Amino acid sequence: MAPKAKMTRDQIVEGAFALVREKGHECLNARTLASELGCSTQPIFYNFASMQELKEEVLKKAWGIYQTYISSSVLREKYPPYKASGMGYVLFAREEKELFKWLFMCDRQSAPFSAIPMPKEQLQEVYEKTGLTGDGAVEFHQSMWVFVHGIATMIATGFADWTEEQIQAALTKAYQGLYGERK
Repeated sequence: MAPKAKMTRDQIVEGAFALVREKGHECLNARTLASELGCSTQPIFYNFASMQELKEEVLKKAWGIYQTYISSSVLREKYPPYKASGMGYVLFAREEKELFKWLFMCDRQSAPFSAIPMPKEQLQEVYEKTGLTGDGAVEFHQSMWVFVHGIATMIATGFADWTEEQIQAALTKAYQGLYGERK
């Protein structure tokens, strides 16, 4: 009898990631994953101490995909960097609905990236474009992020289906409105 093929840690993470990407994070459990991988649950628990450990690996992978959307949007230089990061966020919600929901529509208070970081380049752009500094710039960013998150959430849940032109126009209006409010 030939020995059974071993399932590697990376194969399990890839399978779990594909499952979450397609069906949502709620489906990620040992039995469902084993069924998707065509194996028993034994290889999963041989490679991971717990499902939580596996979920953390998959979450890191999802976070990396999200970061790629943001950097790609900025590098395209179609929009100024601050606006491009907002556009990248919304496009991520449109194209990776289940990953978006897992990253940004779940309780993340205990995750290592629970707060939405504001890259220094973006904060610098807010300083330069608006003249706002310190708390004013942070408050401006938080207000913009709430607006951008609202659009992204509506798109990810199928509530709205905006074109890129509609999204960028709405972001421009919100930016101008919030900036005018703080002058």
